[in-house]
Amino acid sequence: MGTHFVQLLSNNGNETFVTSRTMRESVCGINYIQGNAHDLDFLQTVLHEQWDVIVDFMIYSTATFKERVNLLLEATTQYVFLSSARVYADLDQPITENSPRLLDISQDKEFLSTDEYSLTKARQEDLLRNSGCKNWTIIRPYITYSENRLQLGVLEKEEWLYRALHGRTIVFSSDIFSRITTLTYGMDVSKGIMAVIGNSNTLGDTFHITTEEFVSWKGLLTIYLEVLEKHLGHKPKVLLLNLKQFNKYYPAKYQIKYDRLFNRQFDNSKISQYINKNSFTPIEKGLKSCLEKFLKDPKFEYTNWKREALKDRLSKEYTPLKEILSVKQKIKYLIFRYLYS
Repeated sequence: MGTHFVQLLSNNGNETFVTSRTMRESVCGINYIQGNAHDLDFLQTVLHEQWDVIVDFMIYSTATFKERVNLLLEATTQYVFLSSARVYADLDQPITENSPRLLDISQDKEFLSTDEYSLTKARQEDLLRNSGCKNWTIIRPYITYSENRLQLGVLEKEEWLYRALHGRTIVFSSDIFSRITTLTYGMDVSKGIMAVIGNSNTLGDTFHITTEEFVSWKGLLTIYLEVLEKHLGHKPKVLLLNLKQFNKYYPAKYQIKYDRLFNRQFDNSKISQYINKNSFTPIEKGLKSCLEKFLKDPKFEYTNWKREALKDRLSKEYTPLKEILSVKQKIKYLIFRYLYS
């Protein structure tokens, strides 16, 4: 999403500055400032200047954000905070920006005692609202996809697509399989953010930016499999596990319980004041296009060999050791594939 957004800013003639941990050459109106934005000293240096708009894609703990919120608000005319539509509680009707949040209605004391992502984002929203300032805009994207990010439930492409391309079974949750969700193309979310920046009417307000279209995870997997069958010449196998089995190798307890097991459908009437909601890319068309582009030059960021070993064990498959680069990871794979119980 950030990549799309930076390109949109540049294409619209904005002078854009991006913090980056690595040295990158500035080009076409995009200026890179090398440094770690989590480092307070670096952040204070950057925020010494006054900025027209700050768009914040960073992920903070609640304590860290509390330490920085006034610094960020004081350094800009508009602070755009990327929250998440995961803050919403379960609802049997399309979600609006005024729908209840988990933080406000959950009775799960164990869950509320954590700084889980959905709670963290809601608490940080409250810090903005209670700051005494009104120069902020809260954006709540939901699940986004792009040419390099293709999700399946709680699984990133490295957890499911990698297996399919290497001839092994995709291992997924039968409980998530039937739930309704929505995915929005990252470029469309970026266009929505573009529509609110620099607009005084959006200050002190909250918007989710999602498509109103929805699909089951089963339907979404069917879209993926159709593209993969055409690419591979055969349809990848799929193994569905119950939730208890699934959690053994993917222990994202609260993300699953308080989001992926919810049926998610959104009413995006509010953001439609600023962007044509009919311009959002249809889910099937967008996913197929992004997966096809990825398959032309597939690059994966990491492989969790412990999880791969457990999945191989469940599917009664085996990963050739030559596929695993380091000796340490080979040993880890062998332990969890054959000895772990």
